[in-house]
Amino acid sequence: MKKLVFIIAGIFILAGFGLSWAQDDVSKHPNCPYCNMDRAKFAHSRVLVEYDDGSNFGGCSLHCAAIDMAVNIDKAPEKILVGDYGNKNLIDAEKAIWVIGGDQMGVMTKRAKWAFENLADANSFIKGHGGNLSTFEQAIKASYEDMYQDTRMIHERRKMKRMKEKEGN
Repeated sequence: MKKLVFIIAGIFILAGFGLSWAQDDVSKHPNCPYCNMDRAKFAHSRVLVEYDDGSNFGGCSLHCAAIDMAVNIDKAPEKILVGDYGNKNLIDAEKAIWVIGGDQMGVMTKRAKWAFENLADANSFIKGHGGNLSTFEQAIKASYEDMYQDTRMIHERRKMKRMKEKEGN
């Protein structure tokens, strides 16, 4: 009986450690490696991908996570966590309720893709901002479909920023 109690306690400790590590992802990955955006500032859209080789990726958005998964085609994602739009906690991206679109511009994308832990929060967002309920598969597919236009938009914005910086010097 004591062994069973120790085993169960060990499982809870390990599960808590894993959750703690996942929620501490911002200190391990403070900035997105693709766009250098502050992941703490964008905690509501951040993504943490754990690959089958033990490596992991922390990005600011589903857009940048899609880039990483495309670039690392030989690594399979074992777990994908995403920030809940409302409470900013990491949740399982595949179990999340996703909202695509609406009047809120997304992070690194014109067509937003937001994750919610529960349906009530997603429906509340849709009521206030529009968009459509979707699954993770639909959201990641939309990220790849939007990639060209989003990358073009980012390039143009950064070009304008550099021009303004030159004018200011």
